[in-house]
Parts: sequence; C-alpha cells; structure tokens
Amino acid sequence: MKVLQIIPSISLIYGGPSQMVLGLAPSLVKAGVEVTILTTDSNGDRGQKPLDVPLNKPVKKDGYEIIYFRCSPFRRYKFSIDLLNWLNKHASEYDLAHIHALFSPASSFAARICRQQKLPYILRPLGTLDPADLRKKKQLKQIYAALLERPNIAGAAAIHFTSNQEAKVSARFGLKTHDLVLPLGVVPTQPENINRESHNHILDKFKIPQNIPLVLFMSRIDPKKGLNLLIPALENLLNQGLKFHFVLAGTNPQDPNYEEEIQQQIHNSLLHSHTTITGFVTGELKSALLETTDLFVLPSYYENFGIAVAEAMVAGKPVIISDGVHIWHEIHNSQSGWVTKTEVESLTNALQEALQNPEECQKRGQNAQKYALQNYSWDAIARQLIQEYDNIIKKS
Repeated sequence: MKVLQIIPSISLIYGGPSQMVLGLAPSLVKAGVEVTILTTDSNGDRGQKPLDVPLNKPVKKDGYEIIYFRCSPFRRYKFSIDLLNWLNKHASEYDLAHIHALFSPASSFAARICRQQKLPYILRPLGTLDPADLRKKKQLKQIYAALLERPNIAGAAAIHFTSNQEAKVSARFGLKTHDLVLPLGVVPTQPENINRESHNHILDKFKIPQNIPLVLFMSRIDPKKGLNLLIPALENLLNQGLKFHFVLAGTNPQDPNYEEEIQQQIHNSLLHSHTTITGFVTGELKSALLETTDLFVLPSYYENFGIAVAEAMVAGKPVIISDGVHIWHEIHNSQSGWVTKTEVESLTNALQEALQNPEECQKRGQNAQKYALQNYSWDAIARQLIQEYDNIIKKS
C-alpha cells in the first residue's frame, strides 16, 4: 500500500495539528505502508525564514520520505505550484492520499488534482469546519467553500475527524459524508529516559519553583485558547489565598501583537510574581514541564482535539479543559480531569477544586495516563487507519 500524506506545513510554528503526520508516519511504516509526505517549506507568515530543508527531492526519515516544496507564489497562504505539479505527475503511483487541512490552497488544490487523477483521498479538516472557525472571514470562506471545498468534501472517500464532538458540530455545506473518527496520538516518554537532574536544572534556570503546585498552559497564544478566561480565574485564586505557580508556555509568531497583549496583561496583574513565561517549548524543557506540573489547563472556546491535552494525559497529569475542547466527553467519562464552561466562574471553581484536593488530582492524573495510553497510541490508531485505507482502496 502506497499512501501520500499531504499537508501545507509541518513546521513546529503551526502547532500540534501540523506535527500529526510525523507521529503517524512511523507507525504506518511499521505496519507495512509506504508513506510519502508532501509539504512546503513554510515556517510562518510574518517574515520568518523558510524551513532550511532540501527542496523537490525525497528526504528519508524513519522509514518514510518527506518531499518539501517551495511556497510560491503566495507564501502567506502556503501555496506551492511545485507541489501541485509533482502531485499531478505522480498521483497515479499511489493508492490513496490523506490530505490535512481545509481552506488552505495547497490542500484544496491537491484534493482537486486527486479527483482529476482518480486517486481516492481522505480529508482531515483540523477544526476548520467548526462553526466558530467558519465565522472568521465568513464571506471569504463562503466563496472559497462554494468554489473549492464543497466539491472537495463531496469527492472525498472519507472525512477524518479527531473526536465524535468534532464530527457532530462540523459543517458539511449540505453534503452527506462518510465520517472517520480517529483521535490523534502521542509518543509517551519512557520513565527510564527521564533525566531528573537535568530537568531540575532547566526548571531552576527558568525560576520555576518545585515546592508549590504548578499550573501549566502549553499551547499557541491565540484568542481562541481562552486565556481571557484563565488569567482572571487564576487572579481569583490568588485573592482566595491559594498558592500555586503558573507557567505560560507557548508563542504565536502569526499574531505577535496578541502574544504581547497577553504578556502585558500578566505583567500588570497580581499574577506577575506567580508566573513564568517560557515562550515556545520543545525537547527537554517541554519534557521537564510535563513531568513536574501538577495540573494542565486549556480552556479553549473551540478545539477539534487538543494534542497538548493528550500529551499531558500520557504524562500522568490531570487536565482542566473547557467543553469547547472536543474531547471533553472522553475526559469527563474517564475522570481524567475537570471539564468547565467557557466562563471565568466555572474555570475558577474547577481550578480551586483541583488545587485544594491533591489526592484527587493524583487519582485523576492516573486515570488520564491509563486512558491516553490505551486510546492515543499511534500504533493502535495506525492499525485502524490502515483498515479504513484498505476499504477505500478496494471500493475505488
């Protein structure tokens, strides 16, 4: 089985959803699938340099290959004539394409080429069919959908949603679709590989205390993430006399003004002396934060999955998420944390309950880890996905 994974960018700058294919590909390869990832050298829309990668030729990695193409002529929209020309020429060599992202020219035109070349394809919307997301640039998206995405959805062999809730709320523009609901996966850290002395050194460097409860927000700094709820909720806890330290881990090169606004809000707040702002985290710092934190929080207004939530869970940490994060049913049913409304009072109450009940926190963290290891394993997800691929190929 030869499968294309097509995604506008796999740069870390775009967060977890873009990284998904790098977690999935090795597990598909392990199960016998030949995988080629088509993507661009896009690395942000605000003047950042493109990824420093070879272009137009396969780069071998962990048994699969990645082919990067230059973003041209519309870098901001991750468009690539070279990628589309390559796909048009080579589509017949593959059995299926798994296309990630809607309302992105590289993905939209790739789907169109797949239809023309009779190559069956699956679309993964990445939350772009959520009504809240569709309201942004509404008129432009209505035109875009009519011209490109509605025909793409109509021609797709399946739509890949990452939660039942995402599938439930997503718009289909009046079309009936075959829905495939499979979560994203995470790679668990092996306890024996944790260098606690190194972790402690990193935390000391960032002046993150280890003797009081640590509350971690680790995601893109974006208005949809609910920081306008989280900051006042944490201020409420300080006013109540609760002791904790807050870590804000993330960035947003796409909207540096909003990131600066959030930093200034914290600087002018009671939270200032109880907060560490790390910027974007990866590698050992990320590992150290996930190991050390007591509570992970993500009160998003809408979120199709929330890969950082799953990462915290697999690390054995209880999570507090809003009911806008589409895996909230799973968190609630597995007692892996707390689910709140997108309201300051609701979030305050959940944080208070968690911080005042360390034994319950520990219990829910254990539940979270058990659930994540059973349900967010890339190998298990790959096996289910291959069954879907096989069914689609047989029907085509």
